Amino acid sequence: MKRFNHRIKLIFIIAFAFSLSTKAQQFKPNTEIGILLGTSYYLGDLNTTHFNQPLVAAGLIIRKNIDKRFVYKAEVMYLNIKSDERNSEDTIAKNRGLHFKSPIYELSGQVEFNFLPFQPENPLYTWTPYVYTGISIFHFNPKAENKNGEWVDLQELGTEGQGTTLFPDRKKYSLVQYAIAMGGGVKIAVNPSFNIILEYGVRKTFTDYLDDVSTTYPGDLLDMTNEANYMSDPSGTHQLGEQRGNPDKKDWYSFAGITLSFKLNNNTKGCDY
Repeated sequence: MKRFNHRIKLIFIIAFAFSLSTKAQQFKPNTEIGILLGTSYYLGDLNTTHFNQPLVAAGLIIRKNIDKRFVYKAEVMYLNIKSDERNSEDTIAKNRGLHFKSPIYELSGQVEFNFLPFQPENPLYTWTPYVYTGISIFHFNPKAENKNGEWVDLQELGTEGQGTTLFPDRKKYSLVQYAIAMGGGVKIAVNPSFNIILEYGVRKTFTDYLDDVSTTYPGDLLDMTNEANYMSDPSGTHQLGEQRGNPDKKDWYSFAGITLSFKLNNNTKGCDY
């Protein structure tokens, strides 16, 4: 009888210990804040090659890990894009001779999906590849260098005849636009409260004017300023109606970077943190 009682006690102790272990491994929703550093570039009429002429990018990210698979993310980013055809080895590009640079300020909301269960405090689930999608709103402002070496805003010049009597259907594009955010990467848990995240992201925009290039040359119009005419066609060799860009393909911008992400102290009743 005593032996039987000892066995019952042992079973209860094992069951109790197992329940504590299981509870400790249960996922608790948590919040992270991270800093992203990397490079950015764009694809459009003046550049068709990935990672060509990259510039600095940075961001601030807040992640809400709702379970091991799904994450809500809010992100503020500062990116830079540019392209310069003036010294291009491509004959067509060099003849066009256009260039630009633009900062991009972006605010986005995203949903991430982890391919593997991710739980930094559990040694079994300390890394995972992931993908994400979402919506972003961004501000850009393409500039180029004029004859005097000054960088001027291109949108207000109307370099493709926007706002002229010859092209009443061409309106000046908005400097605030929406984009579809897509991307992915790898998350690595260094310890229960610190993650390193490698990420590549792309933005499908709905504008063809990140580089201020889209349609045809307006020619040397009288109702365009001298500076607008020059910035439209620096070489002065193109006629009215000649192709300047391809309006059927919208511009994209992309970035690659590394995020250092820290778990916030989420002390709530019933939690172990």
